[in-house]
Amino acid sequence: MTLITIDHVSRLFNDPRDRKGNTTVKALDDISLSVGRNEFLCLLGPSGCGKSTLLNMIAGFDKPSSGTVSVGGQVVTAPGSDRGFVFQQPTLMPWLTVWENVAFHLTMRGMDKRESREKAQRFIDMVRLTGFENHFPSELSGGMNQRVGIARALLMNPEVILMDEPFGALDEQTKMEMHAELVRIWRESQSTIVFVTHGIDESLALGTHVAVMSARPGRIRELLAIDLPRPRDATSPQFNDYKRHILQMLRPEAAVPV
Repeated sequence: MTLITIDHVSRLFNDPRDRKGNTTVKALDDISLSVGRNEFLCLLGPSGCGKSTLLNMIAGFDKPSSGTVSVGGQVVTAPGSDRGFVFQQPTLMPWLTVWENVAFHLTMRGMDKRESREKAQRFIDMVRLTGFENHFPSELSGGMNQRVGIARALLMNPEVILMDEPFGALDEQTKMEMHAELVRIWRESQSTIVFVTHGIDESLALGTHVAVMSARPGRIRELLAIDLPRPRDATSPQFNDYKRHILQMLRPEAAVPV
């Protein structure tokens, strides 16, 4: 069942070099894409191809210049509680403890402190931070802080979790650990995830589907269904077949001699 529909979406920006505002830059060009419920879609492409722009439009932080983005059959016009967002950096409040950061939205709604903490605990346990509830972000590793951000997004019980290169700043070992944790959390929460990455291995380690995007203006070159068992073995022939195929698509076209 389709949950997210991106229908002929394009996005134009004013060229910042043109002070008169007469020149535009096309970031996305005629993107059409469907994401099914409980799928894990990775948006993969080179830097500047519009991956984050597309994610921001699903979130409601940005709007298409043309076309529509719909979630659950409703056109997205603004952020909503049906969509949780995990940023590149955890964006935690450094003066709040782990549980207070996770429960922040509940506190802002005026929920009782004890009830907020009880609700937060379920997701703290889910991201395996049990025992760190009263620690501050400065006392945690980068990977642990990202877990706090994921728990905070999950607490809102969204249909869709949007993730913008959340593991980009982590070392390779921590990143692999977080991949395994995220797949486990995705299965347990039964959410739909849209995950932005420029790493081919990362997209193949995580996604049920990978949307390969072209360089700017971003277009969908191919939507791949990834039929690999989990946990995924990056050394397997099947994994490397997918990798070679994606590399071929991402390879810059050779210049045509004149």
